[in-house]
Amino acid sequence: MALRLVVGLGNPGSEYERTRHNVGFRLADRLVGEAGLFWKDFKGLGVYAKWGDVYVAKPMTFMNESGQFVRSFMAFHNIAVPELLVVYDEISLPLGKIRLRKKGSSGGQKGMLSIIQHMGTEELSRLRIGIGPQPEKMDSADFVLSRFKPAEENDLNAALDLSADAVKTVLESGVDSAMNRFNPAP
Repeated sequence: MALRLVVGLGNPGSEYERTRHNVGFRLADRLVGEAGLFWKDFKGLGVYAKWGDVYVAKPMTFMNESGQFVRSFMAFHNIAVPELLVVYDEISLPLGKIRLRKKGSSGGQKGMLSIIQHMGTEELSRLRIGIGPQPEKMDSADFVLSRFKPAEENDLNAALDLSADAVKTVLESGVDSAMNRFNPAP
């Protein structure tokens, strides 16, 4: 099945804008901005733009309620689970690294957990963008809500460029092809 929806996860509001938890939003903003598109509201639950044949969306329900938007948007547009790609931050991947998967648990990521619960399956394609490593004595919630240091922005921008290429590859060739190209060899 072809890709029809890319959902970038994050939290709404200026206080979260450039935090580690919002890299999914940043990728969605990059895809939409580069195409010269504008966000439209979807039932007060989130925003979306049509990027060619694909919707790019950002839930505005806060991270742990992301599934509410995703389920509602997919039902409204008659989008099947295999046509979805979720993009979010991954604390266990080093900054600058990305990883694509076709299924799996949430790995503790609350937005992905909400989507899994609302959709009733772990068979959801996802693109995880590394934001780690987490400092040893720092709480994970504090870490994901912290902002990137100026010295980290280059690595983040490289990861966002790589992620945009990965999304385009999924669109053109499918998730398996993108996994072969972008996932590091074990």
